[in-house]
This record gives sequence, C-alpha cells and structure tokens, in this order.
Amino acid sequence: MLFGAISFGGYCRGDNLGQCLAHYIMGTGFIAYGVILAIMLLVGEAWVRRSGRSPEWWDSWVILLWGIVNTFTEHRGSGWSVKDMQHTVLGILWWAGGLLGVILARNNQRTIVPSVIIIITGWAFSEHAQALMISTRVHAIFGYTLMLAGIARIIEVSFITPKFTPITEPPAADDNHSEHTLADSPSSATGLYQAVRAFRHLPPFLLVSAGVQFMSATDEELRFVNGQGMDHVTYILIMFSIAFIIYALVVGLIRLYATSGRNAPASSANEGGIELTATSKWYSRVPDADVEGEHIIGEDE
Repeated sequence: MLFGAISFGGYCRGDNLGQCLAHYIMGTGFIAYGVILAIMLLVGEAWVRRSGRSPEWWDSWVILLWGIVNTFTEHRGSGWSVKDMQHTVLGILWWAGGLLGVILARNNQRTIVPSVIIIITGWAFSEHAQALMISTRVHAIFGYTLMLAGIARIIEVSFITPKFTPITEPPAADDNHSEHTLADSPSSATGLYQAVRAFRHLPPFLLVSAGVQFMSATDEELRFVNGQGMDHVTYILIMFSIAFIIYALVVGLIRLYATSGRNAPASSANEGGIELTATSKWYSRVPDADVEGEHIIGEDE
C-alpha cells in the first residue's frame, strides 16, 4: 500500500528520495517498536523471562546501533543546514543514550533510559520548524505523541512491571505447572491485573500512532494535503484513525496466534489454572481394559 501510494503520487524522486527514506524508515521503526511491545505484552513475556534480559536491554542496543547509523548518514553535501545538524545530533543522542541504557539494563535490570530518549526525541521534533505551517503542526503533534509514549513507558517500567523474574529452569512437574496448565494462578486474570494490562497497551499504541504520523509528514505529502485545503487537525485525525486500524489488526493477529493451531487446546479450556486437555472432535481414545489379577494354579487346587 505504501509503495502504491508513492507510485501513484510520484513521490520520493530526485532530491526528495533522502527525506522519504528518513521518514519511512524511522516511521516504520516506531511502528515495529510498538508491535514488538504488543507481542511481549500479549504472548512474549515467557520468552523475556527465559532470555534473562530486560526489554530495555534490547531497546538500548537497537537505539545505540541506529544512532551510529544516523550520525553518519544524515549529512550529505558540503554545507550544513539546520536540519542536518539536528538530525546528526539526534544520532549522537541515540548512541550515547543507548550506551548508557545497555550498561544500566545489564543483569536483567529495568531502566527508563530508552523512554527518556524517546521523550527527548519527541521534544526535538515538536520544535522542528518547517516551510509550511501544516508541516510544522504535524511534526509538533508527532513529537507530542512520542513524548506521551515515553512518559507512559516510564510509568509502566517504574510502577507497573518493575522487574521480569527470569526463568532459570523448567517449572516443576506438578499439577500447577505443565503443558496443559492454563494459568499460574486463578486470580491472575481479575482485578488489578486487568487494569495493569489495559494500561500497558498505551505505550505500543502511541508508538504506532507516532510512526504513522511521521511517515505521513514528508514535504511532498503535506504540500499535496495543503493544496487540497485540508487543515492539520483533519489530517492528524485521519492518521490516528489509521493507527487505530493498524493496532487493531496487530492485536487481532496476535490473538489469532494465541488461540489457534497448536495453542488452541490451551485457550479453549479456560478454567483458571485447572489442568485440562481438549479432545479431538472426531476421535476419542478407547478406555483401557481392566486388568484381571493373575491366577496361579498351586497345590491347593
């Protein structure tokens, strides 16, 4: 769909290619970040525990490596424009902050450094002056959305899930832990747990929204929108609507994975920690025959 829109509009040609690559790659990165957070929230926490690394350790490495790439790819030509300086310094911010995050997140420790980097990045883009007023406003809303995502992530890391206890060995083979146990505790799906889980959807959704907004903020796109007489409020509302659709699709696909195929038996017998095994619709095992005791012929007979 993206490539179709680019081809239809004749975008990203000539001198505009660099800006398109920057917006689309970074916007896709924010969307991917949100999708990964959603996967970890819904089906991936067991993997995080087995890895023995906090999510921020992985986040910091990605930010560090992307910052190195961004530092040396944003300036082209001989003269330094204001945008070149801002983007290059953002790259330095990312690898410097990512390095600190890697150090602080070692030994399965959670850290707010990646969230702080997201907030600072959002602030920088919210102050990113553009040639058109609509472009300035769209970049500002993108920055505010990114800042909200960082703040929500700090709340999650600091107060909601401050630590993922690593799984160092397989769980004990008893009636409470096996491949057919549906839940670790019967109360895990009620009360405070559900409230916490609801809030944890906020950071990934805001990251997806920020990614969609940044991908829609190239000069060519906004010149077209401005020429159609559309204001920034309408345009941003359209982008948020697209973000809702994308996040709904992501959550729906994750839910489909968790409730179908090899995961179907565990999800179809949801009895709150009771160990059940679903039987096939077309097959049922024949019960074992009763074993009679052996009769030995002896001298008494």
